[in-house]
Amino acid sequence: MAIETDVAGTLSPIRLHDFALSGHAHRVRLFLSLLGLPLEIVPMGLAGGAQKRPAFLAINAFGQVPVIEDPNGAGPGGEPLVLADSNAILVYLAGRYDPSGRWLPREPLAAARVQRWLSVAAGQLNDGAARARILTLFGRPGDLEQARQIGRDLFGVMERELGGSAFLAGEAPTIADLAFYGYTAHAPEGGIPLEPFPRIRAWLARIEALPGFLAMPRSAVPA
Repeated sequence: MAIETDVAGTLSPIRLHDFALSGHAHRVRLFLSLLGLPLEIVPMGLAGGAQKRPAFLAINAFGQVPVIEDPNGAGPGGEPLVLADSNAILVYLAGRYDPSGRWLPREPLAAARVQRWLSVAAGQLNDGAARARILTLFGRPGDLEQARQIGRDLFGVMERELGGSAFLAGEAPTIADLAFYGYTAHAPEGGIPLEPFPRIRAWLARIEALPGFLAMPRSAVPA
């Protein structure tokens, strides 16, 4: 059951296991901020392998951020609800804390349009712009040019589709836009410029104008 927004001030903080430069973690931070929910950030030292330690693997066997612990969603035993995977967390937060259904529509076709983009975020966005950024910034092995091409191809599709609506899934922002924002806005950090995509840049600006918007820290743009 969704919680009315006017009781947000009485809620206990949601704990977010977070890495500041992760676009997956940022989409959760951003949504929590847009919803006006109290937040406690648990920074994760990924470079030191904090995500692979037994204590963290006990709450996410995949060893990845983000993970939330929500004391307001406690189960029968009173323990906090624990949930991993950024897109799954967005779906949960929308269902529990947005009674208006604005961020995840309940109408079947509108909901399907959001799910379509969430699937792409887990596919082409992750394999393209997100991967290019990781390979560039952190020097990991992989086919950088292939990742950049996947990113450019996806942005071409987004550019065309944004010609018909203000946001990815329609005329109002949804969690689909939040799932795409971070890795799209930071695509230049992976060597994918946004200058060829004016509609995408305008869409980014519309997201940044939302009340409660929270930026993702920028990294050095490669030469």
